[in-house]
Amino acid sequence: MLDRNLLIVSGKGGVGKSAVAASLATSAARSGMRTLAIGMVDGLGLGAHLRTEKLTYRPTQVQPGLFAIAVDRPSALDEYLRLQLRVPKLAPTKQLMRALNVLVDTVPGVRETVTIGKPLYELWAKDYDIVIVDAPPLGQLFSYLRAPVTIAGMVPTGAIQSQAAAMARSLADTKATGLVLVTTADELPVSETSEALVQLVDEPVIDLVGLVVNRVLPELEVPTAAIAALETGAYRDAAVLHTSLNRSQKRWIAELPAMTTELPFLFGLMTPGEVAARLADEWDRMPT
Repeated sequence: MLDRNLLIVSGKGGVGKSAVAASLATSAARSGMRTLAIGMVDGLGLGAHLRTEKLTYRPTQVQPGLFAIAVDRPSALDEYLRLQLRVPKLAPTKQLMRALNVLVDTVPGVRETVTIGKPLYELWAKDYDIVIVDAPPLGQLFSYLRAPVTIAGMVPTGAIQSQAAAMARSLADTKATGLVLVTTADELPVSETSEALVQLVDEPVIDLVGLVVNRVLPELEVPTAAIAALETGAYRDAAVLHTSLNRSQKRWIAELPAMTTELPFLFGLMTPGEVAARLADEWDRMPT
């Protein structure tokens, strides 16, 4: 996954996509890559897992070699006007911004194009070896991924059409960009992930490079007969519950393609930053 220059990480809400995005960014930085982590629509989860109180639109160094930002639409729109459409730096943009904010709120695809434009701009700028994005959850993801194609089809010519088409090409570039889907081994997340996989086949707007199953329970190394022989009580109840959950997880993991990577369930009380660091340790141990 870290062979790509832009990774977009998404999954059903509650599966730990922010933790996985932060852990991938941490692992990339540890390997010597100059890394940028982006909270695309909400930097709170990513910031917590990177142990910083608040991410802004300006890059903040959170670890050696690891920088992080959160996208906010007004700043992204202003940057789009100045850098992508080449509006002069000294040109007054407040009135134009007011008009464009109305456009952003009413025309399909504009808001999403402006938002996803920030990760793509960072990809094009080549200031970082890799850009890792904590993207919107699966229910919203495809509206962002297909937005540049929508805009490119609506605008017949000009700078906006050219930029939107370039965004669409970069998202679909299998050498530069990849999608990482995160799920847990439970019915609803696996079902929603499976639907997304089908949608990617029908609408290949981005290349899937990773499918992560988070919070996987390890096999309980106790024979079934030994569990049955335990006296009724907390130990026996815990062993029975663990075995049952492990069996259920295996069932749902079997519904997914063989390309899955499993990350362990982390026992104990941990801060979001500790969770991301522990998951980064798991990535570091995996063969490249």
